[in-house]
Parts: sequence; C-alpha cells; structure tokens
Amino acid sequence: MSAAPATELPAAPGRRPQSVLFMCGQNVVRSAMAAALARHLFGRSLYVGSAGVMKGEIDPFVQVVLEEIGLDIHRHRPQTLEELEENEGLAFDLVISLSPDAHHRALELTRTNAIAVEYWPTTDPTLVTGNRNQQLDAYRAVRDELEMRIRARFRAG
Repeated sequence: MSAAPATELPAAPGRRPQSVLFMCGQNVVRSAMAAALARHLFGRSLYVGSAGVMKGEIDPFVQVVLEEIGLDIHRHRPQTLEELEENEGLAFDLVISLSPDAHHRALELTRTNAIAVEYWPTTDPTLVTGNRNQQLDAYRAVRDELEMRIRARFRAG
C-alpha cells in the first residue's frame, strides 16, 4: 500500500509568516537570489533561509545582477536541505520552492514538519545561451520577478 501523496499547504491567509525557506535545485541561483532579496527588503522582520536539493557552486552571474541593485552575496555558501537541517534545523513557517525538484522535496517535508509550502515556478537562467549580455538579461529577469513576488507575498499584512 503506497502512502498518500503530499499536498501543497498554503500559508494562513492574512498572516505574514515569520520565517521562510527558499529552495531550488542547487542553492546557487534562484533560492540564493530570493533569500538575498527578502533579507534586503524585510531585514530582521522576516527570518530567511535558503537551501538546495543538491550541492552547487557559486554562480558569478548571480553576484553581478545582485550587485547591480546594491546587494552583496559574496558571503553566501550554497547548502543542501540536509546541511541546513543539521546546522540550523527546519523551524520555518513557510517553504517557497522555485523549481520542480525543490517542490517535490518541500512537499516531503510536510510529512514530518508542520510547514506550509508554496510553489513559485521560476525560470532557470542558467539554461539561456547566447552572449554575456543575453545571459545576464535572463538573470535580471529572474531577479526582478523574484523581487516582485517577494514584495507582494511578504508586505505587511
């Protein structure tokens, strides 16, 4: 007999979470950008973490597009969900998954943790080919989309 499929649990309506975990494939592009943006926008009023399904290496284009808006991500060290759990625990109100593999993993967390999950499908800018400017434009588009969604989701409520 197989287990029932995990379901997506939305955060309580009208209540802003106090802590959020952004997850993507490797914690080097989408979740790293989202965490940096959320920390910048909401400071200490929102506890922010980020993790990946797998271990990844720092992406220099992320550093470039965040520096363009005055954010420094040089101290970010990519970590897996398991590393985060071992080092800090998983005491988050909300997990926002940004890629299909991260969403699947986030839903698995709901089996053993009282945690809400939201899925924000986000383009992977590393898949864009072309010259440096075309690639950077793809990263900028992801940065701007994430900033817009974070502002809308976590504004004071």
